[in-house]
Amino acid sequence: MVAQRLVEALRARDTAGEWRVTVFAEEPRYPYDRVALTSYFSARDPEELNLGDPALWDDPLVCLVRDCRVDSIDREARQVTDRLGRVHDYDELVLATGSDAARPPIPGNDLPGVFVYRTIDDVAALRGWVEAKRAERSGVSYDRPVRGAVIGGGLLGLEAAGALEALGAQATVIQFGTHLMDAQVDLGGGQALGRLINDRGIAVRVSTATQQMRPARATGHVGRLDFVDGGRLDVDVVVLATGVRPRDELARGAGLPVGERGGAVVDLSCRTPDPHVWAVGEVACIEGRCLGLVAPGYAMAEVVVDRLLGGAATFPGADTATRLKLRGVDVASFGDAFARTEGAMELVWADPVAGVYKKLVLSDDARTLLGGVFVGDASPYAALRPMLGRELPGDPGSFLLPEGAAGGGAAGLELPDDATVCSCNNVTAGTVRGAVTEHACTDVAAVKACTRAGTSCGSCLPLVKKLTTTELERAGIEVSNALCEHFELSRAQLFDAVRVADLHTFSEIIARFGRVPAPVAAMPDGVAPAGLPGAGPGRGCDICKPVVASVLASLGNGHILTGEQAALQDTNDHVMANMQKDGTYSVVPRIPGGEITPEGLLVIGQVAKDFGLYTKITGGQRIDMFGARIEQLPLIWRRLVDAGMESGQAYGKSLRTVKSCVGSTWCRFGVQDSVGMAVRLELRYRGLRSPHKIKLGVSGCARECAEARGKDVGVIATDKGWNVYVGGNGGFTPRHARLLAEDLDDETLIRTIDRFLLYYVRTADRLQRTSVWVDEVEGGLDGIRAVILDDSLGIAADLDAAMALHVDAYEDEWRAVLEDPEKLRRFGSFVNAPTTADPDLAYVAERGQPRPATTAERAGAAGAVLIAGTTLEVRA
Repeated sequence: MVAQRLVEALRARDTAGEWRVTVFAEEPRYPYDRVALTSYFSARDPEELNLGDPALWDDPLVCLVRDCRVDSIDREARQVTDRLGRVHDYDELVLATGSDAARPPIPGNDLPGVFVYRTIDDVAALRGWVEAKRAERSGVSYDRPVRGAVIGGGLLGLEAAGALEALGAQATVIQFGTHLMDAQVDLGGGQALGRLINDRGIAVRVSTATQQMRPARATGHVGRLDFVDGGRLDVDVVVLATGVRPRDELARGAGLPVGERGGAVVDLSCRTPDPHVWAVGEVACIEGRCLGLVAPGYAMAEVVVDRLLGGAATFPGADTATRLKLRGVDVASFGDAFARTEGAMELVWADPVAGVYKKLVLSDDARTLLGGVFVGDASPYAALRPMLGRELPGDPGSFLLPEGAAGGGAAGLELPDDATVCSCNNVTAGTVRGAVTEHACTDVAAVKACTRAGTSCGSCLPLVKKLTTTELERAGIEVSNALCEHFELSRAQLFDAVRVADLHTFSEIIARFGRVPAPVAAMPDGVAPAGLPGAGPGRGCDICKPVVASVLASLGNGHILTGEQAALQDTNDHVMANMQKDGTYSVVPRIPGGEITPEGLLVIGQVAKDFGLYTKITGGQRIDMFGARIEQLPLIWRRLVDAGMESGQAYGKSLRTVKSCVGSTWCRFGVQDSVGMAVRLELRYRGLRSPHKIKLGVSGCARECAEARGKDVGVIATDKGWNVYVGGNGGFTPRHARLLAEDLDDETLIRTIDRFLLYYVRTADRLQRTSVWVDEVEGGLDGIRAVILDDSLGIAADLDAAMALHVDAYEDEWRAVLEDPEKLRRFGSFVNAPTTADPDLAYVAERGQPRPATTAERAGAAGAVLIAGTTLEVRA
C-alpha cells in the first residue's frame, strides 16, 4: 500500500518527468488494500481490493514487476538482483517491503489447518479450508459446525474471528493479555468490547496462553489447543493473529543498521545511513520503532517523494488512531488512550447495559484533548480525533454524552482549519472547506475528487460530509434533498408517501404533498406562462413530472399514456421510442437474453428494409432500427407485435437488457444455462420503472463472456449455482459490480434480485445509478445484504409481494397503444396532416445504409439524397 502511494505521489508531483520508477512486487497482484482484507470474504474477485487508478501502471515512467522478489542489494554498485538472477541499476532505492505475519513458537504451529492473516492468498486459503470442512460435515447426522480459534485478540484477530463467523464457523478468540485490543483500549473498554463480541456469538478467553497445537488422529490436521492453565479447546481451524515482523532481510543483507525489534533504521527524512537508500512503511524503524499502520506509511511515502524532488520535508509523527472494522462492533481509539502523559486526567462515561464505554484523556487543566477510547458508540471519534492536542470548547464531558442528549454530542464541534480530517491523505479541515469555497465543489463526491479525503480507509467520510454541508450552508448554497421547487420531499420520501397514501394521479400527489413555488414574472396579459414554475403547482416541472410518472408506473398505475400520466412523460417515453438527432426515432424490440429465432431475424430485417431504416446490433444483444418517423411508429410496431415481439423499453428508465453468453447450452466451458436464466430474468423485470435505467448480465462460467460485472446486477454461474453481483455500470464512470451473495439456486437467486431491484426503486434518488446508490444507501453493501438476505428491516415480504404484483400486471406498451384509438392519435407528424412526411428530413447513403445528411450535404453538394425514404435528385 505504501509503495503504491509513493509511486502515485511521485507521478503526480514530478511534472517534468525527472524520475522513472520500477516497483518489484513479491505477490503476483497489483497493489491492494490490506486494511480492507477482511472484505475479501464477501468479494471473490481480488481486483475489488486494488488501490488507486489502474492507469498508474500504464504510465511510461512507471514499471510494475509482479511476482518478482528482490533477493539482494549491492549498495556500492547501486544494483539489485531479483529472484530470476537479473540485475537492475538504481539511482535511489526505496525499501517498502512491509512485514510478515508473526508465528508464535507454539509446537504444532505448522500443522495443516493453521493459518496466518496477512495476504489475499492467506485469506483465500483460510476460506477454502473452512468451506471444505463444512462440506465434509454436510449430510453427517450430528452436523457439527466447524470450530475455529483465533490466537490474538487485537484488531486483526477480531476481524479474523468475524470472518470465521461469517463463513459459518464457531469462533473463539484466545488472548494472552487481560482484555481484547489491549494495545488500543484500556481495561474498561476491553471488558465492554468483550461483551459486544460475546453478543455476536464469538467466545473470548483472556489471560490465556496456548501451550501446544495437537493434530487430530484421523486426519493429521490441527484438532486441539492445549493451554498453559490446563484447559483445552477442540478446533478444526486456527488463525494466528499475534502481530507482524518487519521484512528487513534485504536491509540486513546489505549491511544497513536495523532496530532492536527489527526494521531498517531511518532518520526523519526516511533515509537510511546510506544516502541513496530509503525505507517507508512497516519496514522502516523511525524514532526507534516500526509503525504497523497505514497512515504513518503514507506520510513517509510523501516525505520521500518530496525529498526526491528537492524538498526538505520530514516525518510529521505517527497518527496511531485505529478503528475496528467489524459489523455491529464499534470501537475506536486515538492519541494517549492509556493516559501515560504526566498529569493526564481521564473522563469516563459508561453504560454497561447498552454496551457503551467512552473515555477522554485530558491535560491536567481538563482543557486539552490528549486521547480517547470509544467502545459500542464511536460516533464522537471522527469529530474529536482532529482536535488531538487542542483545547476543547466548553465542558469536555458533553462530548461523551449520546447525540441528542441535552448539551451532548460532538456534532456541533467546530474544527480549526489546520485540524487533520483525513490522516491517510493528510487532508485538513481547511482543505475540505476550500474545496467548497474555492473550487466550487457542491457535494461529497466532488470534495473527495478534489482533496482525496475519504478515498483510502473511508473512516473520515462522515466528518467530510459534515464539513461540506456546513460550508455550503455558510456560502448561502441551500443543502436540500428536495426533489424540486414543487416537492420538498426527496424521491425516496415521495415514493413512500405516494405508496402509503395510495394516490394515483399527479394532481392528487401535488395537491397532497406539493407546494406552490415563488411566482415568476407574468406575461403582458398578467397570466404566468403555461409550463413555467409560476404557472402553479398543478403543472409541475421537467424534474418532478418524470419522477412522479416513474413512481406511478412502479406502483402499477396502468399504461404510461393513460390519463394524466401521458402529460408527465419525457420525450422518449411520450412516444415510446428514442428520439435521434434529426428528429426521427429508433425502434428496439425486446430480444430476451439475446436469443432470437431465424424467423424473428427475418421479420426485423424485412421491417427495416420496407421502412428504409438504418440497423445496428447494440452492445446489449438487441437490434436497433433508426430513422422511423413518428407517424410510422405504430405501423412498425404492428408488424413486430404481430410477429410475437414487444417493446424493448429502450426509451425508459427501466430494465433495458439482460445480456448473456451461450452458457452450458453450447459452450464447452459453461456450467449453467445462462441463456435460460437471462430470458427468465428479462421476462420477469421487463417494464420495471426505476430511478435510472438498469441492465443485467448472466455469464455461464467464470470466463465472464457476458461482462456481467459491468451491470447493475450481474449473475455468474458456478458449479454450485449462481453468484450475484450488484452496483456495476458502464457509461461515463464505469464501475465493477460487487458480490452480494454466492452459490444460490435458481429460486433464491431470483428472490435476491427481486428484493435488490425493488429496494433500489423505493429508496434511490432521482437519476441515481445503482453503483452510486449502493455506496450511499444506509449501511452500504453490508446494509443492503442485511435487508435483502436477513430481512433486517422486516420488509422482505413486502418487496416479494410488490415484485409479484409487477410481474402479474405487465403489459406490452406497444400493443396497448395499438389497441387504443385514443392513444394512437398521438402518433402523427402534423396536426392537420398526420400521415405527411416531414420534408426537412434528409439522408445520404454510407456503408450501404442511410444516415442523416450533414448541413454541408444539405446545402448544395450534388448527389443522391434520401428524403422521407424516397431517393431524389438534388442539384447544387
